[in-house]
Amino acid sequence: MQASQSATDSHVFSRRNKRRLFRTFEAPSLPGGRATELKNTEQEIRAFQLRLGAAGLLVIGCFALLFARFVYLQVASYDEYQSAAEENRISILPIAPNRGLILDRNGVVLARNYSAYTLEITPSKVSDLDQVIDELAQLVEIQPRDRRRFQKLLSESKTFDSLPIRTRLTDIEVARFAANRWRFKGVEIKARLFRQYPQGESAAHVIGYIGRISQKDQELLEERDLVANYKGSEHIGKIGIEQSYERELHGTTGSEQVEVDAGGRAVRTLSRTAPVSGNNLVLTIDIELQKIAEEALGNRKGAVVAIDPLTGELLAFASRPSFDPNLFVDGIDSANWDALNNSPDKPLLNRPLRGAYPPGSTYKPFMALAALNTGKRRPEQSISDPGYFMFGNHRFRDDKVGGHGTVDMVKSIVVSCDTYYYVLANDMGVDTIARQMAPFGFGALTGIDIEGELPGVLPSTWWKAKRFRRPEQQKWYAGETISIGIGQGYNAYTPLQLAHATAIIAADGLVKTPRLVRHVHDLRTDEKRPVELPVAKDALGQPRPQKLPFKPEHLAVIKEGLEGVPISGTSARAFAGAAYVSAGKTGTAQVFTIKQNEKYDAKRVAEHLRDHAWYMAYAPVDKPRIALAVLVENGGFGAQSAAPIARQVFDFHLTGKRPEKAGQAPFLGKSGAGAEGEDD
Repeated sequence: MQASQSATDSHVFSRRNKRRLFRTFEAPSLPGGRATELKNTEQEIRAFQLRLGAAGLLVIGCFALLFARFVYLQVASYDEYQSAAEENRISILPIAPNRGLILDRNGVVLARNYSAYTLEITPSKVSDLDQVIDELAQLVEIQPRDRRRFQKLLSESKTFDSLPIRTRLTDIEVARFAANRWRFKGVEIKARLFRQYPQGESAAHVIGYIGRISQKDQELLEERDLVANYKGSEHIGKIGIEQSYERELHGTTGSEQVEVDAGGRAVRTLSRTAPVSGNNLVLTIDIELQKIAEEALGNRKGAVVAIDPLTGELLAFASRPSFDPNLFVDGIDSANWDALNNSPDKPLLNRPLRGAYPPGSTYKPFMALAALNTGKRRPEQSISDPGYFMFGNHRFRDDKVGGHGTVDMVKSIVVSCDTYYYVLANDMGVDTIARQMAPFGFGALTGIDIEGELPGVLPSTWWKAKRFRRPEQQKWYAGETISIGIGQGYNAYTPLQLAHATAIIAADGLVKTPRLVRHVHDLRTDEKRPVELPVAKDALGQPRPQKLPFKPEHLAVIKEGLEGVPISGTSARAFAGAAYVSAGKTGTAQVFTIKQNEKYDAKRVAEHLRDHAWYMAYAPVDKPRIALAVLVENGGFGAQSAAPIARQVFDFHLTGKRPEKAGQAPFLGKSGAGAEGEDD
């Protein structure tokens, strides 16, 4: 009993002592009366152990994931990533091919290539273009036109394209920039091939030019599945031969495998597939004859088209004024572009190909041949010319006051009698005229091997019904036919079409499609292959035959009239003393219609409203080697302005004679008037 009581007392004492001890070690109270109790060390240890275990599990899990990823990358995806790593180490670079040369028929180079360094900027890698250009200008000369050209290229290109700010750097400029290259991120020097046109403005409309590949060009390449072959190429043909024969000239792009370092710089070349240069083109043009024609036109607007009637080869294809195609190679600056594009003289217009004009009296020989073919006239059948033709109340005047008297077919050509053809056109009707003129190629594409040709207008009742919308405009009036007979009215043809038609007469009806490329010189096989041209269609939609079925006696009448023109007719003065016999026809085409009772006076008319001057001809008459058409815009009389140009071209081609004073065709008569009967 006592022992039990003693045990109880001892337990109570022990609890009291613990409380007393707890109070003894109780921490002082904190401000505010709160007391801090002793930490539970065991609980904290257990919590720490739990956290440590969780962290350990997390670390193990992360390592497990890393190991799994390592296995995936190094084992499961080894081939894929090994290829990717190899691609990062090896860069495949395209190698642009050399563009083919363009030469004239005698081997004179018209377009060639040369290598030079360019300073180029990638806009996407530059934060402040203006500042970078200003800093570059302290190292390399950058002129205002370089800045303008760069801004024009920038507006036309994607921001990640490399654009030239300076071309054709000197060795000193290259070295100066190379020493400071580290300062200019996104700027580098590249070696480029440049196109050069050593003849300058001569034959520019024929040769054309190249320019940077535009968005439209890119779409065409994609459409033709040619994008891969233009990797590394920045230029493409824009007009003329450069455009039409782009596939022949461009060549095949090559490639090389290059090992690069981490900075993307080439370390060494591993393999190389050489590009295949483009083929050379040999043109039919004689550049010396071309220059004679251009110099004869001088500062006047106009065109000269000379053709070999037996082959269809174009010997000269002159358009004035012209332009320098070298301006377009680097990207033409805005000042030069505005000067060319906004000039009232339209130097960019290819007049032989795209200029459509009324042919004037050069149309008369074709009208006469049509009359013989249809039986509307016999050669000896004549009219009495009073100097006009009355149709209803309207008087259609002849060029000669008082008329030419009695006129048969040959004389109508020699003296260029308007009245004869007024009557003839009225008798034939416009649709018969159209059917007879279509086989000559009037009003249709000739099929020449450059793009951009215009068909012109061969008028007919069905043409007018299609051309106009309102019913009153669609109706053909009989009075409209009268002026068709002298090459006026709705008639509108290109100098190329007139030269082509003249060649058909010279070759006794032989039809040869005009061509500018004589052959393609394949550099891989050394083969010289001609270009096959498709068969052209006439204005009526019919395929053109290789030879027109003219009767020899009919052609003989027309040729007799044409041969008389430079002997005793309207171009007699221009061809006086020629060492050969030629055949031709002058023409003067009205730009606007004068009132019935008014007389045309060139001095009182603005220059752009003055008559156009024409001359069509071939020589020599026994075996024609050249046929041509000459146009002088607003030049007045054909005998005065156009025929002397033809004389200079014939002299050089047939005899090698150069004009004594090139660049200015002689003018005949006083105050712009020719001799009697020479005002057409």
